[in-house]
Amino acid sequence: MAEWLVEEGIGEERALLVENGHVIAAKMRWPAILKAGAVVEGVLASRPRGRFRGRARFADGSEAQVDRLPADASEGATMRFEVVRAAISEGRRQKYAQVRPSDAPLRPAPTLAEKLDARVVHRFPEGLWEDILHQAWAGVVPFDVGVLHFSPTPAMLLVDLDGFDLPLTVSLHAVPVLASVIRRFDLGGMIGVDFPTIESKADRKLVDQALAEALADWDHERTAMNGFGFVQIVARLEGPSILHRLHHHRAAAAARMLLRRAERVEGGTVVEMFAHPAVIACLKHDWLMQLNRRLGRAVVVTEDATLALESGFAQAVSS
Repeated sequence: MAEWLVEEGIGEERALLVENGHVIAAKMRWPAILKAGAVVEGVLASRPRGRFRGRARFADGSEAQVDRLPADASEGATMRFEVVRAAISEGRRQKYAQVRPSDAPLRPAPTLAEKLDARVVHRFPEGLWEDILHQAWAGVVPFDVGVLHFSPTPAMLLVDLDGFDLPLTVSLHAVPVLASVIRRFDLGGMIGVDFPTIESKADRKLVDQALAEALADWDHERTAMNGFGFVQIVARLEGPSILHRLHHHRAAAAARMLLRRAERVEGGTVVEMFAHPAVIACLKHDWLMQLNRRLGRAVVVTEDATLALESGFAQAVSS
């Protein structure tokens, strides 16, 4: 039977849906006030005349897009808002969080353990989380007759398919892999999949049918494959996916990976972490204090510019 497991990590929450030792789905959440499910108080900062949409501002200075404004809501009013989607940062582009007016009591967003009714564990089974991060970091997922390439863009997530067999064969083999990765990378929003061009309309329908079966238990809408092999998928998006975090926030993600590795170091009286300077710069003082308390040992941080961002490591030493 599949079970959600949660690690309450430093600087992030991590969740895996595991069945018989295999990962079916995964989720990652970073701290933020405006996370999906939270009800917060803010000020309606702007509202164009005659519109039901506007912009809200909150105590920490963050802003959000507001939808479904009541007719009598005016600029400057203090209001209560439910967060529908967290903010998504894409390099130099920032997509604001999305909120809507609410009469519900103020509350923080549910934790992953609460949201998923999950079992909190000290650590996941060996290698399961690492495998997901490795693939998401590279954005490349191979399968028996091809490779899926994942490229987040401001407009949509693009998935390009390269194959080593006939277009129909490659496409049919890719479908179950794509369906699996969508869940394991926690993907949503607009997803465009570029399959090889399949000339036969009947063959394209076979791929459409395979997609329908593979994604039957995942809430989404989807176009039929067009003559150029392109399929568009649309699904609910509550915040950045694992792929998005590792693509657009590589140093910050690597810092969290380093902390997780340090938590697993045994022995010694001191734990020393080595990482690229950009990764070290993302380590907050509070995170290092949390790591110190969890380990019960001193923590030392050492910069090494020769290391790749994702290659930071930790080791135990004796003082």
